[in-house]
Amino acid sequence: MTRRVYQAIFLISIVAFTLLFAKEIKGGVVNLFPHVDKVAHFGIFFILAIIMDKAFKLPLYAQILLLAGYGASIEIMQDALPYRQASLGDFFADFAGAASYFLLRVIFTSRKKNPYG
Repeated sequence: MTRRVYQAIFLISIVAFTLLFAKEIKGGVVNLFPHVDKVAHFGIFFILAIIMDKAFKLPLYAQILLLAGYGASIEIMQDALPYRQASLGDFFADFAGAASYFLLRVIFTSRKKNPYG
């Protein structure tokens, strides 16, 4: 796929995930297992990191900072909603999800360059 396609997917993903983070959550999914919300935050930011990496030619640190800023913004937005609450744990899960993708990318791209690895 081209960068333009990934950029469109990234924009759609940001809008969809922002709406999901703003939605009131009731019942079922919340009670699946303890800290299911942290797993969701981790997964969403792992996916966003993949899409962002393919969509934009930005340095690694810039991508991490932008995704961390988005994670912080989500928590600020949730704190302003009467039916949601901000959580430092969610922010750490966001950061960990994005950072995990970039760590894996660095590990696997360095192995490809090493003819003995």
